[in-house]
Amino acid sequence: MENWSVEQVCNWLKQRNLGELVPKFREEEVSGAALLALNDRMVQQLVKKIGHQAVLMDLIKKYQQQKSGLESFTYCSETASQKFPEVISGKNLKSFFARYKTLQWTSSYTLPDFPYDVKCILAEKKCPDHSMRIRIIEFLQADMTKYLEGSLYPNSQQYNIVVNALLQAYPFLDEDGNGFLLWKRALKDRFKYVRRPIEDDEQVLRNKCKFGHRRGQTRKSSFAENKLDDVQGQVEEEPAYLKGSTMDLHIKWLNQEYMKTQRNWEEVDNRMNVTIEIRRKMISDKAPLKDILRLFPFLRCPYQLFREFQLLTHMDIYKKTVEILEIYSENILSLYVVRNNPINIMLQENLKQHTEEDVLKYMKMTAACLLLPEVFGDDSSLFAAVNEEVKAVTPVLEVKNPFNVNSCEFALYVEREELAQLNDCTMALAALVAAFHVFNIPCPKRIHRTLNFLESLVFEVRNPASLP
Repeated sequence: MENWSVEQVCNWLKQRNLGELVPKFREEEVSGAALLALNDRMVQQLVKKIGHQAVLMDLIKKYQQQKSGLESFTYCSETASQKFPEVISGKNLKSFFARYKTLQWTSSYTLPDFPYDVKCILAEKKCPDHSMRIRIIEFLQADMTKYLEGSLYPNSQQYNIVVNALLQAYPFLDEDGNGFLLWKRALKDRFKYVRRPIEDDEQVLRNKCKFGHRRGQTRKSSFAENKLDDVQGQVEEEPAYLKGSTMDLHIKWLNQEYMKTQRNWEEVDNRMNVTIEIRRKMISDKAPLKDILRLFPFLRCPYQLFREFQLLTHMDIYKKTVEILEIYSENILSLYVVRNNPINIMLQENLKQHTEEDVLKYMKMTAACLLLPEVFGDDSSLFAAVNEEVKAVTPVLEVKNPFNVNSCEFALYVEREELAQLNDCTMALAALVAAFHVFNIPCPKRIHRTLNFLESLVFEVRNPASLP
């Protein structure tokens, strides 16, 4: 900083959200050396707003402290590298510096001096209401920004440090043992809220561009963007940085490839393998389905849905479903409980119109598939909507003209949105079972017995469920 020109100082001010000070600093020709030589009185003459004065002086002070600390650390690391050259070298040195920076942060951080009304609530050991929680989060965010020299991108460990300090000072804020996660989430959301409207901070613009934000975009940040923010905000050691950037490249490639008519399926398989960790993390964290599909659109393809199921369970769901329908179709259709069902009546009428063995087998398997919930006394509307509008939120099949060989249509719906078009009843049934597992969706009680029967056969349990 000592060798900075006036323009470099001005750029530094912009990055610290002090862009209002730039004209005055240019007028007074404040270089890097002059900036570090400023005292309280000079700052008061240069800067009108008290808040800006406090932030500027704090930034200068922190820089000087870090410089002196880093000089002593550099001496220690040089000494250590002479004694242990294999420990501190190359890539390890970068990681070593990152850890040292975090340790400095840990040892130096103290909670801010909260306003009087906040102090009163905390002194009475009362759980703050919503507005008071927002006030606390705002002060913590502003204080963290000072410690980070104006950066709006804390890493995960720094969030942990601040929230731990808050809960250690005020244990009653740890509500039922879940307080840590709640306060950390609120603090991260506050930083995202502060970053959203900023358009002149180089670091913010760089990350908005990197993680898919477009200028003028006003919609609320999605869960997927939050996850990418989390990846970006980790401690900036080399492995974490490479992991984040590589994941981003894989996701972009998958989205571009999905738009093509001729796809490189071998490469799709490879990249879906590589990205499965972040995908499963999103699903386990209850990410909205639309965000998961936006990042990983190939999950809309039945083949990739079955492949994801196989990666999770080591079972070929499609092959198993074919076996189930071939073995149980005749038994299902012979049961008394389905004799007068509209699906069975429709089947019998259409069987009279065809003689081809393959067509008859296909129709019977389709009917057996659609009649399964009736066999177990389950709610068929949670299984398949036959020539009707889909109403269920959980995975369900939409079936149109099931016994018309030329115009039958099968589709899988999740959250009332079409996920995939399917070729026949076998693929449809396999996709339905796979969707519950792949997207980690709890099975509704009113369809539990049907899915339990299918899963017991798919997973080859020792005593599988049987037809009633």
